[in-house]
Amino acid sequence: MDRSLKALSLLLSYPTRELQQAMPEIGAVLASDTRLTAAARRDLRPLIEALRDLDIYELEEQFVMLFDRSRTLSLNLFEHVHGESRDRGGAMVSLLETYREGGFDPVTSELPDHLPVLLEFLSTRPFVETQETLADAAHIFAALQERLQRRESAYAAVFAALLQIAGVVADAEAVAELLEQPETDPEDLEALDEVWEESEVRFGPDPNAGCPQVRDMLAQMDPPKPQPAASMPAE
Repeated sequence: MDRSLKALSLLLSYPTRELQQAMPEIGAVLASDTRLTAAARRDLRPLIEALRDLDIYELEEQFVMLFDRSRTLSLNLFEHVHGESRDRGGAMVSLLETYREGGFDPVTSELPDHLPVLLEFLSTRPFVETQETLADAAHIFAALQERLQRRESAYAAVFAALLQIAGVVADAEAVAELLEQPETDPEDLEALDEVWEESEVRFGPDPNAGCPQVRDMLAQMDPPKPQPAASMPAE
């Protein structure tokens, strides 16, 4: 198992007291990963320390304000790819089948494209496959990192780490296109309701659904063309 990907998955999970107790081990795993630069490992420390030390209710509130009340910071990756399109439902059906084909059956109420779920799956896969999949989503990670840095959030360091593991530089044009999407004030509940009114995501049979490699499934996250749980498992 790739313990660093599992650790990053946990850092992006909803805070719990169990997760807080696991922070020393999570921090040790990431501190020893030589795929990350010394600066990247150092930048992860404030988040690890905050998740370890802050009041659980404060952590929960911060998480909700960031990731649940802002569509542009959503941890559901297909939100950034398909938006309100009905293609999103078929894509998630295929992704779920990919998980099951790989012997991974997530026990969670989250959608299949939820980033912590994807990272947990990738932690069980060969590194070449993992790196290629992360590279396909690099522009999404870079946009999320930039938005979180603007908010001075320590969570930005997780996306910087994912980009380093992916081993690529995100396509600047694709990142800029994502960053053009307007952000919503997380305190404006009426505006948030309007933003989140979207087509139902359907999980019915998909004539194109099969069990592709996860990278093929997530190739939909490639930049557009010119035209256009919470304890570390044992190894």
